[in-house]
Amino acid sequence: MADEPNFPKGELMRGKKGLVLGVANHNSIAYGIASQLAAQGADLAFGYLPDMERRVRPLGEAIGVKHFIPVEVTDDASMDAAFAELEKAFGTIDFLVHSIAFANKDELKGSFVENTTREGFLTAMNVSAFSFVDCSKRAARLMPTGGAMITRTYLGSERVIPNYNTLGVAKAALEASTRYIARDLGPKGIRCNAISAGAMRTLSLAGISGGRSMVSQGRAFSALKQDTTMEGVAGCALWLLSDLGFSTTGEVVHVDAGFHMIGLPEEIAEG
Repeated sequence: MADEPNFPKGELMRGKKGLVLGVANHNSIAYGIASQLAAQGADLAFGYLPDMERRVRPLGEAIGVKHFIPVEVTDDASMDAAFAELEKAFGTIDFLVHSIAFANKDELKGSFVENTTREGFLTAMNVSAFSFVDCSKRAARLMPTGGAMITRTYLGSERVIPNYNTLGVAKAALEASTRYIARDLGPKGIRCNAISAGAMRTLSLAGISGGRSMVSQGRAFSALKQDTTMEGVAGCALWLLSDLGFSTTGEVVHVDAGFHMIGLPEEIAEG
């Protein structure tokens, strides 16, 4: 079992309030980010699928979360209710963490052309990309003095990754949405960025055919010859969401031990 993440305590998020969407279990990246924000003094609310409360609540309580809000991001009435509850709990917020993606498992293997269905494509785009647009619109209304938003993406948005298929296309749309959101909300003092994390052992990765090999290959072909760590991803989120991130918006920040920059790994070039 991997070592527990070591999140330094501090005051960088003291007095800041925000919503975290996408916590699924102890290993989810959203939970790692939330843990780092909590360690730096942030006051958090967790948004969760209604049937996930028994799993999510104990995780939140372990890091001091007091507000738990059920939400289905594909349902407008559910979103209305969730953000109304968020406003009731906090009044205003300072940040949003969006860590949500979904594609049908049958479409995350083999041929993108042959296996992608109209329904599956639209579902992936709705959950993985449009939900961030909708969340950003609603969250911005609760940021009268500015704030920061982040979402999560992956290199499959930029390059062809075997079996990533529909999610890769949806993540490309998510990244483009991040730039447009950053443009629209910038005059309001709201920053919007995306973190492109390397492959990590999460519930999401388990749903992709060959997902486990993505971790070992990512390590072998990375510049640092290291796994992507939760501390690294959460640290990047802390930078982007805290006052350290002033003047940074519309960016896709790669946190993958340098995997994204390698054109041809030495192991292959020397073969």
